[in-house]
Amino acid sequence: MREGKKWIILDRDGTIIAEKGYLHDPDEVEILPGVIEGLTKLKEAGYKLIVLTNQSGIGRGYYSENDMEAVHSRISALLSEQGIEIAGYYHCPHTPDDGCGCRKPKTGLAGEAANELGFDLVEIACVIGDKRCDVELARNLGVPSILVKTGYGAEEYAEGVCALHTVQNLNEAAEIVLNVDGG
Repeated sequence: MREGKKWIILDRDGTIIAEKGYLHDPDEVEILPGVIEGLTKLKEAGYKLIVLTNQSGIGRGYYSENDMEAVHSRISALLSEQGIEIAGYYHCPHTPDDGCGCRKPKTGLAGEAANELGFDLVEIACVIGDKRCDVELARNLGVPSILVKTGYGAEEYAEGVCALHTVQNLNEAAEIVLNVDGG
């Protein structure tokens, strides 16, 4: 791992779990192929993992914060069975029209995570996600971006979204991180 670069920002839907469209039922959580392998490699290399997720379904009234928290608890339970810990989940509950400072690709959620978990934004190694907003978040933070072709990633890539690296899944993303950082 490059000195001081120990945090990895992960998107949630379409990156860690299957994209289900406004997921709010923890029983529908499905870990994507390659996620356990990739996150295990990153954990073993000493990286800390945080999830930043836009959850406009809350702002649209489709589900509650409690519903979202139940989904996060389910994800954490499934990952912890494999020895993987997410240091924190940070979400934007607003709709795209709300003009908030926390909706990706803005950096508000990353700043909130850094404050709460006690790290500096310069300690972020990369952002891994399946959408343009994840790639743009990485650009706004000045860190490398990895687009996974799970979730909306293949469609976004076909539409011209250009990340520093584009891979099939989170396992391949982990390989990129470890190869680049020498982990």
